[in-house]
Amino acid sequence: MPSQGWLEKEMTMSELPTAHCPRCAHAGLSLDTVTVKALLARSLADVTARAYRFCPTPTCPVVYFAGDSDQTFGTRDVREVVYQKAPDDPAVFVCYCFRYTRGQLAAAAHQGAGQAIIAAITAGIKAGACACDLRNPQGACCLGNVRARLHAPPNQTEDASAADGCSG
Repeated sequence: MPSQGWLEKEMTMSELPTAHCPRCAHAGLSLDTVTVKALLARSLADVTARAYRFCPTPTCPVVYFAGDSDQTFGTRDVREVVYQKAPDDPAVFVCYCFRYTRGQLAAAAHQGAGQAIIAAITAGIKAGACACDLRNPQGACCLGNVRARLHAPPNQTEDASAADGCSG
């Protein structure tokens, strides 16, 4: 019988059977396994699944869950405090590549300086200086989160994880 390896390579995250967090049942966001490997504070021998998803629910302790098994990694398993999981922390990074915190963004929004931060991040992206796939726990560009944070009330957590032009 021929190998099924080609089939595994052809499957995308959206085709995998488990698309919802096993803890909170929220739909998980697709991300590359390299993100999980880069951000885990555990042995990479623990990364056994073919594909993982990110759980953005603030009240759920799960950060990553396997798309093809019941494996999960929580907030204590990752190297960074996760923006979506720390809605009250002004020191949590919203932009992991250029190191802008929730508190800095709130101050910038209050002072009318938000556009300068967006311009600085955009310039960094254009210069190829971002690595969101490796530094941002959600595995996607943070610019959407930054924009949402600059326009949101101080205690509101927004998940605007849509790609915003980042190459990462």
